[in-house]
Amino acid sequence: MKQRIITAIVAICVLIPVLIFANTVILPIAVALCAALSVFEMLACMGLKKEIAVSVPFYLAAGAFPFLIRYVKDRATVQALAFAAIAVTLLYLFGVLIFSHGKYRIDQIGGAFFSILYILIGFNGLLVVHDWVDGGSYLYLIAFLGAWVTDSFAYFCGLLLGRGGKHKLIPDVSPKKTVEGAVGGTVFCILAMLLFGFLVERADGSMQANYLIFAVAGLFIAVVAQIGDLAMSVIKRTFGIKDYGKLFPGHGGMLDRFDSVIAVSVVLTVFTSFFNFFQLS
Repeated sequence: MKQRIITAIVAICVLIPVLIFANTVILPIAVALCAALSVFEMLACMGLKKEIAVSVPFYLAAGAFPFLIRYVKDRATVQALAFAAIAVTLLYLFGVLIFSHGKYRIDQIGGAFFSILYILIGFNGLLVVHDWVDGGSYLYLIAFLGAWVTDSFAYFCGLLLGRGGKHKLIPDVSPKKTVEGAVGGTVFCILAMLLFGFLVERADGSMQANYLIFAVAGLFIAVVAQIGDLAMSVIKRTFGIKDYGKLFPGHGGMLDRFDSVIAVSVVLTVFTSFFNFFQLS
């Protein structure tokens, strides 16, 4: 426990300057680095980390798209490049699969493609929300707040209310998670979203929070945060590993620490495309 707390404090000390200087090149650098490390961990999990023919397109996408999102002003161009990159990568991987003469399995290549696509959408979604959405300089913080509030309170509520583990959530995937924890994490996530909207509204007079949207988003975010956590656990169990890495002592790798953040970022990106969290006065 002591090691986990120390690691968390150090990680927060590194994260805070990134968030403070999010309007500079620091944020795309941080997103690219996190995405690349996560790609490495997923490839390692699937036994593909040394396969250059497979890994190169993913690393190129991880490094390039944060800067395209930040510095290419035409959104349509970035979106077209994203669709083109997905299509070309898919065709390229089919080519690798065909000409590898049985070296790779189709489930291995397909699993890597869809898992890494999800990871890249999640990390790049932080920049999309920050740069492309009204109030995005506040809203992208929800990816961290929603994920970590849900995780933390799910743990504490499960510990306090789910003693004995009578009501397991999904024991085949994560034996320690309880229904009480899931419900507690969801309730506190909704409350955290409402409080976040209130604080932003008070800090920035030009922002008027839509509290109904914040509450509904809090519900979806809490559910998705837990699904993201469980989804990464399913992959780990499938490939027989305990953690994705050792980057964060006591916590595991980048994917172990940011699994929920990635999931929340994906849903937040979609949510902000259809609903306005704030009205600008």
